Amino acid sequence: MRAIGHFINGGEISGSGRAADVLLPMTGEVQAQVALADAAQVDAAVAAAKAAQPAWAATNPQKRARVLIRFLELVHRDYDELAELLAREHGKTIPDAKGDIQRGLEVVEFAIGIPHLLKGEFTGDAGPGIDMYSMRQPLGVVAGITPFNFPAMIPLWKAAPAIACGNAFILKPSERDPGVPMRLAELFAEAGLPDGIFNVVNGDKEAVDAILDHPDIMAVGFVGSTPIAQYIYSRGTAAGKRVQCFGGAKNHMIVMPDADLDQAVDALIGAGYGSAGERCMAISVAVPVGEATADALVEKLVPRVESLKIGPSTDPDVDYGPLVTPQALERVKGYVQTGVDEGADLVVDGRGFSLQGYENGYYMGGCLFDRVTRDMTIYKEEIFGPVLSIARAKDYEDALDLPSSHEYGNGVAIYTRDGDAARDFANRVNVGMVGINVPIPVPLAYHTFGGWKRSAFGDLNQHGPDSIRFYTKTKTITSRWPSGVKEGAEFSIPTMR
Repeated sequence: MRAIGHFINGGEISGSGRAADVLLPMTGEVQAQVALADAAQVDAAVAAAKAAQPAWAATNPQKRARVLIRFLELVHRDYDELAELLAREHGKTIPDAKGDIQRGLEVVEFAIGIPHLLKGEFTGDAGPGIDMYSMRQPLGVVAGITPFNFPAMIPLWKAAPAIACGNAFILKPSERDPGVPMRLAELFAEAGLPDGIFNVVNGDKEAVDAILDHPDIMAVGFVGSTPIAQYIYSRGTAAGKRVQCFGGAKNHMIVMPDADLDQAVDALIGAGYGSAGERCMAISVAVPVGEATADALVEKLVPRVESLKIGPSTDPDVDYGPLVTPQALERVKGYVQTGVDEGADLVVDGRGFSLQGYENGYYMGGCLFDRVTRDMTIYKEEIFGPVLSIARAKDYEDALDLPSSHEYGNGVAIYTRDGDAARDFANRVNVGMVGINVPIPVPLAYHTFGGWKRSAFGDLNQHGPDSIRFYTKTKTITSRWPSGVKEGAEFSIPTMR
């Protein structure tokens, strides 16, 4: 059986002590064992990073960018291999796995512009003989704690800007699908990244706490559930670190009476059930405005949900594959039963789905609820599975209020032909990322990604300009040369008068 250790100081090292099974979601088999790090192994990774970081920071930004360019070339060379590995460990389809990798690479492409992104400000003649300028400098050793649902994209969202800025990076990926992060580490090394600049420490809460408590780690980024995001933010900031944490979501899609219903249904099917609903930007609540719109939407959705093709990740024709673990499958089924118990109308029930030849895999058919209300658990909490809820709104203001008043504020979408309504919605909705006739409003790499309310903790978002701000500190220099110096001591505070 394949054993997965850690990647520290330029190479893989074996684990010691505890380990966890890496499952094959398609079949329920154990396909590998991954080491679970303790504090000593986190210390070893930090020591390697701390030793290597000063020389990397002293490397000019253009040379750092060239390493990222070579890394891009290598990932494209091994694209199919990486996608297959990702699909086997996570359960998502291979086309979806390729999308996972590609959205990560787009942030690498953004980070290649680091010579421009690091440029500071300059003011000549700010005062008599005085020039002022600023520069951005790396923090030192930084870390990322990333989730199972995007094992390529989110590690690259964290690592690429951090490394480009001159930091050394320690990644603690999910122990459920660690293969791709380990392979990315190997490709960084092959691209010429110095030993110790990118390290992977596999593990669970013990490794997380060691990262949060380590005095030599200056910043931590996290993506996962809201309770853990809040825990990491509180513990990390208490230790004096810069921390950004992104948590849960309950993404709504408003369907206005004038919307193209066929287009809206296509969007809901893809955004609600793609990747078995295991996306932080999945649409999990459809909000049709008016009873007529709701009835028409349900009529179109039911046959589409019933005809979803579910199968193994390696089948190129399936819509989505299995969930990641048996615990995830049972958790989602439990939410569906809770919805029934609380009075929601379960229009399509996919809990009984079974796939011949894959009976032990973690498969679930699509579920569709209608007449879901604000007080129901399935509306309030993130299900993270192939379950779509319809919450009917009596009018536009009611529809606007649903996502605005929800405790999560990650993403939202509106489908309409009315430009005034779309503009008003974008301005007023209390959510961090908005799609207008776009079901999954994930910004491109040169904009920032981040939700509001209990979907995010911290002042700066992921990728885009905020990532450069997060992974650097600003130094401002005030300069005056002897020709501009007056004789005699000055006892008042300097001013520009």
